[in-house]
Amino acid sequence: MSDESSAEIAADRKDWVAEHREMYLRSGGAEGHIMDITPVGGRSFATHCLIKYKGRKSGKVFITALCYGDIGGEVVIVGSKGGADTHPDWYLNLIESPEIEFQIATQAFRGTWREPEGAEREKVWNFMVDNFPFYATYQKSTSRRIPLVMMQAVAAIPVFKESDATGVRQYG
Repeated sequence: MSDESSAEIAADRKDWVAEHREMYLRSGGAEGHIMDITPVGGRSFATHCLIKYKGRKSGKVFITALCYGDIGGEVVIVGSKGGADTHPDWYLNLIESPEIEFQIATQAFRGTWREPEGAEREKVWNFMVDNFPFYATYQKSTSRRIPLVMMQAVAAIPVFKESDATGVRQYG
């Protein structure tokens, strides 16, 4: 897969992604946490979180919905960008900050993050592929190593609101 074919996937899913994010935010996390993503090669009870981060260039605040897994008490997200040859913007912004804010259903946290390495990375990758099989396809589609981010909650914070975002993620 190339950046071009990844852009096609993003364009096809643009409305669903935006609607999912809005539903999650407007419901305070009561909706949008668990979604059926079998039409895109996922599972029927796939888990989703929200991450909130600041743009490294714009300084704006963005909120993005992502699939996640929980392994060893840490929340795992994957920087797949649909198998594109470049990392997703959220990941590029995240690596500029030692902290992240994330929301799981109706609970939000300020936390730290890290990237697993070596044997741990392999274990976490296999876990995520088992839960979200499309990640294996995405990895085969690009020569870049798709990043894994493991988040650890440090403190509870208020759930995210639409008004928290000063920037809107562009798709396609």
